Amino acid sequence: MNQQRLILSSPLLEIVVSRLVQQLIENYQNFADTVILGMQPRGIYFADRVARELNRALGYEVPLGYLDATFYRDDFKRRDTPLRPNTTHVPFIIENKRVILIDDVLATGRMVRAALDAMTAFGRPRKVELLVLIDRRYNRDLPIKPDYTGKRVNTLESQQVLVEWTEQGAEADRIWLVG
Repeated sequence: MNQQRLILSSPLLEIVVSRLVQQLIENYQNFADTVILGMQPRGIYFADRVARELNRALGYEVPLGYLDATFYRDDFKRRDTPLRPNTTHVPFIIENKRVILIDDVLATGRMVRAALDAMTAFGRPRKVELLVLIDRRYNRDLPIKPDYTGKRVNTLESQQVLVEWTEQGAEADRIWLVG
């Protein structure tokens, strides 16, 4: 039997996004030489939310791009079926920039490692910080830790975090723990 437990939904989700944006403003202040990269496939929806709220609070736009790390994954050639790449849209050079890398869920850390490798095609950043909506504790394969976290969730290896965004056709924004 597959059990589902709701971990986050509106209006708490909006409060979490607002808190994360305030933390970014506190740490970055004027956002000079700063860019946002949303990780494909689902991190882009969260990155859009963060960027929209950030731009509203600042009164100007922080550059936003989408990064696909499919071909940089360490399990890329170990699969029975080929992975389908997503679109990379990084309309700027990240050389010597501060990068805020955004994903919806951090689990093993392998996708973040792949994203760090994929970023090198756009330059060498001065600094990279990781912002995630959900940090799945106790699932890390690599020593990667987020700098900004919406919510930490204790999970078993057999459980999954399911993120539903209205932008993807869900009736409401909800984050579930499934398993």
